[in-house]
Amino acid sequence: MKSKKLLSVLIVSVMIFSVFLSGCGSAKNSKSAENSSNSSSNVNESQSSETVTITFWHTFSDKEDKLLKEQIIPYFEKKYPNIKVDAKRMPSTDTLRQQVITAVSGNAVPDVMRMDIVWVSGFAKLGALQEVDNLDGFDEIKNNSFAGPLATNYYNGHYYGIPQDTNTKIALYNKTLLQQLGLNEPPKTFDDLVSAAEKLKSKDKWGIGIGGTSTWGMAPYFLSLGGKVTDDKYTKATGYLNSPESVAALQKLLDLYNKGLIAPTIIGGKPDSWGGMKGNNYLMIDDGPWYYSIQGDSVKNTTVPALFPQGSAGSISVVGGEDLVLFKGSKHPKEAWTFMKYMFSETPQKILAKQAYLIPTNKVVANSEEISSDPILKLYVQQMESAWPRTPSPNWDKIDKSLSLAFEKVFRHVATPQKALDDAAREIDVYLKNN
Repeated sequence: MKSKKLLSVLIVSVMIFSVFLSGCGSAKNSKSAENSSNSSSNVNESQSSETVTITFWHTFSDKEDKLLKEQIIPYFEKKYPNIKVDAKRMPSTDTLRQQVITAVSGNAVPDVMRMDIVWVSGFAKLGALQEVDNLDGFDEIKNNSFAGPLATNYYNGHYYGIPQDTNTKIALYNKTLLQQLGLNEPPKTFDDLVSAAEKLKSKDKWGIGIGGTSTWGMAPYFLSLGGKVTDDKYTKATGYLNSPESVAALQKLLDLYNKGLIAPTIIGGKPDSWGGMKGNNYLMIDDGPWYYSIQGDSVKNTTVPALFPQGSAGSISVVGGEDLVLFKGSKHPKEAWTFMKYMFSETPQKILAKQAYLIPTNKVVANSEEISSDPILKLYVQQMESAWPRTPSPNWDKIDKSLSLAFEKVFRHVATPQKALDDAAREIDVYLKNN
């Protein structure tokens, strides 16, 4: 199976390389550095004032798509009357990545795509994306971006996209259970949370409801308690993922699970996170802003949102969201880059934040009075300051699988924390070496 996947990637890489060369015309024999420079210059240089249409692929929700078509794009086209945007909503399914790969190999890519943050480095490695860090206006975007979302665009010394919208998770407390415990506010530290969980513990009540052993589910707890995945440059896992601090963090979570303070939902038990909150089974869960945007005002009255409780390493969550990327096969790169910069600007960022609960990636917007006046959005923005970008790597899927399997083995009592993290670190070292 692995060999077939590798063969597919090699075939796609060759096809992409061929398409790139054929698009270079008489300059196809120039050095690659010159090609990269010429490509960037084509994006920055002045072009005809003739009206052009750029294609934009996205996976916005129904509500977000409505805002895009009725407000965001009309504002853009009014500001830039020579640029029209053909926005195509793509299926938000597991097959989308293969659909994009097919488009790349067939030279049928859009100009711009709103892409899942964990895909960017992979498509950059395939040679499908344009470097954007040498384009006009990038430095301003970089300076005004949260570090976590920005890092998801970085690969092999360059940035291949810009943050579009982001998300993270915060702690959500059950208001009824807080009151039963006599707490006027949520626990601020992990130790305080454990103390509250011990008082609450009963046959159908748990202090902490973790949504699963996936990296997305485990990261805030593991990292806040001192765990690490790699070095700061994302080059090595051994010595970090299996460090004494990481082992101690995972051991502490295992101990809490064995004591009945962490709910069985971590390994697929019932009730699930949302059901456990509704049924007053869990004191705390963690989730993104969609918890409120999907369920509406009713849950605002039954929950108390807060920053993730501080562990020995601080209050750390995980970065989610989407980036905007510019394909090398874009027929209108200058106009496409203009649209990307606009999507990072105040108007669209505020529309999506205020009306769809998408966290702005533009820090100026995120910290504006209009956004910070919403107490829930304000907490998500604060948590974003210390959120961890899942290791930016073309091999993230494999890294994620290794981490998730290691965590699952520990909570199913198949391996000790030390053994599970040792094994995962060795595997991840190989994946990082093959970036």
